[in-house]
Amino acid sequence: MSDSSTYHPSVRVLITGMSGTGKSSVVAELRHRGCVAHDVDDDDLSAVDPADDRRHWRIDEVRRLLAQAAESHVFIAGCSEEQVEFLWDLKVLLASPQEVMLDRLRTRSANTYGRSSLEQEQVLADLAEVEPLLRRSADLIIDTTIPLSAVVDQILAAADGANGSSR
Repeated sequence: MSDSSTYHPSVRVLITGMSGTGKSSVVAELRHRGCVAHDVDDDDLSAVDPADDRRHWRIDEVRRLLAQAAESHVFIAGCSEEQVEFLWDLKVLLASPQEVMLDRLRTRSANTYGRSSLEQEQVLADLAEVEPLLRRSADLIIDTTIPLSAVVDQILAAADGANGSSR
């Protein structure tokens, strides 16, 4: 265990945004840099509820991950109404122009969500209805049309600033 002069408490960071804004890419880059990062959609932290055919977070699993991080920042990426169930030290909204989001959805390979016209209509409806709410509660908003490395640099700097540490 670190002594009090070197210990920096963890920072719980929510990375949120509409489909196609780059959440999964950010998680991959954070992991590449050695960070503890989870994609709610890809890390078995969410499931589709047959009652409403929507993906919901597994709250107990996310809570467990957040509780485990003692001395390192933990980054959780996703967008669902369940994100309000948690106390975040930093809320980062990833945003992109509508055309960029739709192009990313049509061309991504790791996740097929957003390829159908029905799914794209849902994304656009969420962009109009949900993103303004996310903007109001975000501590940091990043336009993800900039290079991925610059997006991640901004997130890491903000996380370090949230607890006063330096990388």
